Amino acid sequence: ANRPLTFVPDEMTRLKEIVLNAEFKNKAGGSYQFHENYPARYIADLTSRPKLTRKLKVVAARGNGTAGAFAPQVLEAIGCEGIPLDTELDHTFPKYNPNPEDMEMLHAIRDAVLHHKADVGLGFDGDGDRCGVVDNTGEEIYADKVGVMLARDMSAIHKDAQFIVDVKSTGLFVTDPVLQKQGAKVAYWKTGHSYMKRRTHETGALAGFEKSGHFFFNKPYGRGYDDGLVSALAICDMLDRAPGKSMADLKNALPKTWSSPTMSPHCADETKYGVIDQVVKHFEGLQAKGARIGGQAIRDLVTVNGGRVTVEDGSWGLVRASSNKPELVVVVESPVTEQRMHDMFEMLNSVLRTHAAVGEYNQRIQGGLAGPIRQARTDTEFD
Repeated sequence: ANRPLTFVPDEMTRLKEIVLNAEFKNKAGGSYQFHENYPARYIADLTSRPKLTRKLKVVAARGNGTAGAFAPQVLEAIGCEGIPLDTELDHTFPKYNPNPEDMEMLHAIRDAVLHHKADVGLGFDGDGDRCGVVDNTGEEIYADKVGVMLARDMSAIHKDAQFIVDVKSTGLFVTDPVLQKQGAKVAYWKTGHSYMKRRTHETGALAGFEKSGHFFFNKPYGRGYDDGLVSALAICDMLDRAPGKSMADLKNALPKTWSSPTMSPHCADETKYGVIDQVVKHFEGLQAKGARIGGQAIRDLVTVNGGRVTVEDGSWGLVRASSNKPELVVVVESPVTEQRMHDMFEMLNSVLRTHAAVGEYNQRIQGGLAGPIRQARTDTEFD
């Protein structure tokens, strides 16, 4: 009952026809309201706040998407020197896929950051609800690590701050000594926009961070929904509160971890949830018996969305069903060594290989690198 609906292609085609051809009947009771000057009201809502005390030079790449209508005015209003990139609204997205996980977009931001000697590069997706980050050296900072950096900054101000993060995110949320010292409380939850937004609201958490880059800020930072410009303001405020430190300095202050990309072995929609149920039962059985994995005891097992197993040294691995594709999702990370990351992957993969329904990976870590087996999908927004 808790599983998402899976549509076969014919059903999706029929749904498309219904929408495009208006083959539906409106029920009584709905209403329509038009609000005057919405763009100006939205910008005013974001910028009715003190200006930054630090003059930041910010590359803001809009990818010809929605954020281009708002980002320049917002960043300028809070005191940033904005360097615009692809600001013209164009639904054909002529330059590149406006996705802050897409390498073409990230490379464009990197080049602009280095050329202009900017403090940070920000990249917004097509509908403006995500914000990717490139540091002052031109290196991308993955969204879950940005979340840890923001959690550090926010929990230094708000005592006993609570955060919700999705199960694909880095283990640093619970092992980072700075977050521990500052009393931050972190809980892992189901991957997915609606799951994360609802859980962040229900728990009254200060923020929810999803590895895909959807960040949900509650008051005083935001209004509970994901907005790339609210994320951008939080990043600028974090830098403003760290005088003398660059974005790269803040990134490098995090404990080092070795983490894999998202790896997805094929598994039919009809069988993927059954496979995950069996995998979870396998690990629950090991934990109940006090069994060891690679010589280490299971420290924690999170089963809210598949199975995320963490061992004594903090290395962890996740297996879950993709929400929208006939695939499983596998992610591993280790705070110890790259070899331990590989060990966790081999452990998870050996369990998956006992299930004939699990097929080929789209990519997998091999010899310290992520090797593509077939073209890897970089946009994990809905996985």
